Amino acid sequence: MEKIKALWHDEDGVTTVEYALLLAVLIVGAVTIWTALKGSIQTAVDAAGSELESPGA
Repeated sequence: MEKIKALWHDEDGVTTVEYALLLAVLIVGAVTIWTALKGSIQTAVDAAGSELESPGA
């Protein structure tokens, strides 16, 4: 019973879980932002490529 009480009050595992959840939230946010901006980034890269192919046009 003492081991169970010690594990219940141990905060090392809780900290690890908090960091894992924070990492998961950051990854989901990064994927969401990447998905939302993917079209705009592709358009900008295509425009830059076209400009480089035909300068001064």
